[in-house]
Amino acid sequence: MNARAFTHPSVLEGIADGAEWADPVMDPAEIDWTERQARAAIPFKLVNGRPLNPFAPTGIRYGRNEFGHWGEALMADALVTVTVGGARRLLMVERDDGHGWAVPGGHVEDGETGAVAASRELQEETALVALPGDFRVLPARYVPDPRASDEAWAVTVPHVTDCGYCPRWPWVAGAGDARRAEWIPAGSYTCLTAAIGMLGGHVFAAHVPMLTEFLG
Repeated sequence: MNARAFTHPSVLEGIADGAEWADPVMDPAEIDWTERQARAAIPFKLVNGRPLNPFAPTGIRYGRNEFGHWGEALMADALVTVTVGGARRLLMVERDDGHGWAVPGGHVEDGETGAVAASRELQEETALVALPGDFRVLPARYVPDPRASDEAWAVTVPHVTDCGYCPRWPWVAGAGDARRAEWIPAGSYTCLTAAIGMLGGHVFAAHVPMLTEFLG
């Protein structure tokens, strides 16, 4: 069986348009991987000069699938909870790319810490403000993202903060990459998925393991 190779047309369009999220290099063997391997949150190897997803196979051996970068992309996710009337809820957003409901988060930009990125993404996607120092940092974890390949993948550093007991749900509104933002019942993962189902949605596949573990 031939190894599958695929890069989504949108990635090629991003390269042609000079988009910052897309590595302009078409052949990853041309990249000097020394610095990227040194800063990787989860170590990875090179095969013939090409990056290898430490959790391969993904089904796509060569190419970037739907990711614009080669190798590891570091993300930061904000897991924000609040308790009102004895019921705990988790802040989630409906992604505008059709991949479902996720916690706010995104790329850690050059020069940012994970906490700064989590704070920024939270405010951009929900309008809720949490300072970088408000977060408790969990260990970095691989993201089983359906957009990944064996040569382009994501790792996230979860950042947790609790708004405590409040008389009402803090106001939030979807913006940026989020169609809408909602406080979702989070007594358990089963409770959360049922609530999202009532909204006509589903949990973003890449966040299922993280949320299952977080909600216990």
